[in-house]
Amino acid sequence: MKNQKGFTLIELMIVVAIIAILAAIALPAYSNYTKKAKVSEVILAASSLRTDVSEYVATNNALPPKEWQPDFQKTQYVSALAWDNATGTITATAQNISDDVDTKTITLKADASQVSKGVVPSWTCSGSIDTKYRPGSCQNKTVSAGE
Repeated sequence: MKNQKGFTLIELMIVVAIIAILAAIALPAYSNYTKKAKVSEVILAASSLRTDVSEYVATNNALPPKEWQPDFQKTQYVSALAWDNATGTITATAQNISDDVDTKTITLKADASQVSKGVVPSWTCSGSIDTKYRPGSCQNKTVSAGE
């Protein structure tokens, strides 16, 4: 019998199969991770407007009027940012993320119970973007003004 040097074909095929299995697991997880990172930018845009609304409330002891609109320019992942005085809601619309996320929204709804005291104590984060892409702080729950 000859002294074998190197790998046999079967050993190489096993290595290729293991790499294929690992790739099949890793690629979908990475795809969800990148979508989640992009959705974070949408939430960040809404949060910047949350700060503006809180400053307005602190100064005027009232929610901003209907005519009040945020100073906003589109970003790579945010197509629109809007304020609705009637419901006390900030809406950020996603774009260029993926087909299952584009045109969907993140909403931040103000707790108006203490606005007359110049405070928005908390906001409820929700929206039409699937919860698996939203961070833990935006899983249809209330967050305090400082978060």
